[in-house]
Amino acid sequence: MSRKSKISAAIKEQTVKLCSAGKLSRREAAHRIGVDVKTIQSWSYRYASEGSDGLKDSDSNRIYPPELKRQAVLAYLSGKGSQSEICNIFHIRSESQLRSWIKVYNSGKDFTHKMSGGSRMKDTRKTTLEERIKIAKECIENENNYGAIALKYGVSYQQVRSWVQKYKQLGEAGLEDRRGQLKREQTPRTELEKAQIEIENLKRELYLAEVENRVLKKLQEIERRDALDK
Repeated sequence: MSRKSKISAAIKEQTVKLCSAGKLSRREAAHRIGVDVKTIQSWSYRYASEGSDGLKDSDSNRIYPPELKRQAVLAYLSGKGSQSEICNIFHIRSESQLRSWIKVYNSGKDFTHKMSGGSRMKDTRKTTLEERIKIAKECIENENNYGAIALKYGVSYQQVRSWVQKYKQLGEAGLEDRRGQLKREQTPRTELEKAQIEIENLKRELYLAEVENRVLKKLQEIERRDALDK
């Protein structure tokens, strides 16, 4: 059978039943029908959770509620199952659908906006330096399980990942919140930052010298005009 041929729900169901009965391996079934093994596995999960209806091709995209998407993503990120297992638990039609939700979640978005794939999260809570250090350390000690740690502390997956990376690179100083601080007033954490701060200071000194020079020239011009008027 050609890979491009549309496979009927009846053939899918027959294949799943043969595999379940041990009369046909998934690999052999996949070879006969012209699909991959994961497709056979997906059919088995859908048949187990939804019966024959789960094997029918839908004319329109299935709509999943935002909370289900969030729960499925967090379940996967916290290590509660493989992608195929999570799809089975939450009755999700395909692993690619789950992967797209994971991508949305990891980008710091939620699932309330249908067209853009998600809107920017508004409920990201503020954290202290001590909290960020604690979260980063605990995540590293738990083999970088970003999802589980994010769920435990009520922060986003992306936040935890960012804090861990900064902690590994710069230590506790990397988790300082430097927003709103002038570059020249910051304490350098690396040689690169030290050079950047020195450049900023030199630029500032040059600017002030130029301003002072312009003011001096202006005063000298005024003094010359006053001298000519006398």
